[in-house]
Order: sequence, then structure tokens, then C-alpha cells
Amino acid sequence: MKILISNDDGYLAPGILALASALRPYAEITVVAPDSNRSGASNALTLDRPLSVSRAENGFYFVNGTPSDCVHIALTALMKEPPDLVVSGINQGQNMGDDTLYSGTVAAATEAYLFGIPAIAFSQVDKGWGKLADAAKVAADMVLRGFPSLARPFLLNVNIPNLDYDEIQGMRATRLGKRHASEPVIQAHDPSGRVIYWIGPVGAVKDTSEGTDFDATSKGFVAVTPLQIDLTNPQQMHALSVDLV
Repeated sequence: MKILISNDDGYLAPGILALASALRPYAEITVVAPDSNRSGASNALTLDRPLSVSRAENGFYFVNGTPSDCVHIALTALMKEPPDLVVSGINQGQNMGDDTLYSGTVAAATEAYLFGIPAIAFSQVDKGWGKLADAAKVAADMVLRGFPSLARPFLLNVNIPNLDYDEIQGMRATRLGKRHASEPVIQAHDPSGRVIYWIGPVGAVKDTSEGTDFDATSKGFVAVTPLQIDLTNPQQMHALSVDLV
């Protein structure tokens, strides 16, 4: 099995190092990741400048671009054959609910999915890299499952509680929960006295009902959410057709 690994925390992040180590015994791996932290990059592709690729001493490739750039370059330029699977992460912090729209971790997996390759995005619920080795073991378990019942390609968003491997209650298929709107921006001044703004923290969780990713992880389960790309709102199609007549 051939696996491409990427992330949004950068090629030196503990999460991608742990994920690569956990998967290396089971697959031929290629790692292509950003040169620095690109959290929140979403699905952006860099179109206003050329990109460069370098190789670290451990064999990882790193790109001066976004997570989507990394996977795009890997699939179209660096790899002679497409991989059997693309995995992204392990991200430092959860990507649940509305977070998935902004997540560079999920975006790297999404780019592979758009190329017709099965992909899984892995995140830990809490920041700080606590129980990272246990999370990497969970990720390896999931990769080895293969998900034979899912149509190819599939796109899975996986959030792993920061628990000992033996304390994890299992895995649950979930839907995305919902957050409130983000907190207001934080206003400050730069050294020249100009007003600058920092994007504020994410909003509080709004929908933690049974079946959501938030609910599953709060109970010690790994949340596994199947994603799709079609943003069409089918419930409004008929109403819109009436308005357009």
C-alpha cells in the first residue's frame, strides 16, 4: 500500500512525525507538507507566485504553500503513481462542526478526494499533543480497516480524544455538529500605532446532540464523519425555480 501524508501544522510538527512513524510499518509512505504552520488555510491554492519544494534530512518534502498546494504538487509532480490513500494530520486540536470549512488538515484530504483518491483527516480533540502516540495508534488502526463498504473515493474526518489508547471507548460514525458564531476580532496597534486586528477565538459549541462529532468525542469515542463536496441546497431548488420563472 502507498500512502501520501500531509498536514497543516508543518512538516516539523509532532503530529505528522507520529503519524508517519505509525504508518511506516504498513505502507510505503511519502510525506509532503507545508514548510510552516498553515492552520486555517482551508482549501486555498497558491496562484499568485511559484512554489518551491525542498527535502528534509528525514526524507519529508516541504512546500512553501498551503496544505492543498502540497497534495496537489505531490499528486501531479512528485509521485510517479497515485497513492492508494492520502492521510492528513495528526492535527493539534479538533476539526469538528463548522471548523471543517476552515481546516487546512481537512483541506489536504479534500484535495486528494477531488483527485479521486480515498482520504482521511486526523485531528486530536485538545491542543498540546497530549497522548499523541495513542492517537497515532488509533490512526493506524483506521487505515488498516480499509473501509471496504465505502464507495471510492471516500473522505473521512476523524477526531480522536486525548486519551490513553485503552481508555478510548471505540469509534462512532457521526455527523458534524454546530458552533455559535466566532468571537469578535481583537483590536490592537502595531509599533507604528496603526490599528491591527487578530481573528478572535472560535465560538462556543451550539449543537452537541446525540450523533454529532462533539457528542461522540465528549464521551470518549473517536468521531468518524464522512464528508462530501456538493454544497448544493436541494431543499431550495424548487423555491428558487419558482422565483426565476
